[in-house]
Amino acid sequence: MLKNDAWITQMARTGMIQPFEPALIRQVEERRVISYGLSSFGYDIRLSPLEFRIFRHIPGTVVDPKNFNPENLESTSLHEDASGQFFILPAHSYGLGVALERLALPDTITALCIGKSTYARIGVIANLTPAEASWRGHLTLEFSNSSSADCRIYANEGVVQLLFLEGEPCKVSYEARQGKYQDQPQQVIVARV
Repeated sequence: MLKNDAWITQMARTGMIQPFEPALIRQVEERRVISYGLSSFGYDIRLSPLEFRIFRHIPGTVVDPKNFNPENLESTSLHEDASGQFFILPAHSYGLGVALERLALPDTITALCIGKSTYARIGVIANLTPAEASWRGHLTLEFSNSSSADCRIYANEGVVQLLFLEGEPCKVSYEARQGKYQDQPQQVIVARV
């Protein structure tokens, strides 16, 4: 069953989402922001300003998820103007960021991370990823820019929505099987095998 705002609020009080915004925030002081916080059946998390990395091609190499070369990712600068803080995702590129919020999921809940329409409408696609039962940490977020123009991705503002799905208790949770991405810090974590 998809969980609603009342359930998300109750679970946030036990530490499921930190920090937690109990309403959908659309404006901070005088500045409009891409919404974040609690919605009817989900929670919009923010992009951390601490790190954003973009894939780059190193001639003669192939990106290998079993033997990842960190040189295939380069850090990009955090920019700021009157609209807020942002990273630039070049046209036809792929980047990794990290969620500002830390999650601690119960053992009967899996969260699906889906893109926000504001970004989808400019060609930025958030990769659909799950956070399994009993997963904890800051999600590494994946974005592709399918447009032919460079795009801004705003830090400290909403970038993806989490949908919380409840199931029967699983036999082995992510924590119990010692999942390789458990307790991720607020930094980009690359592919692991």
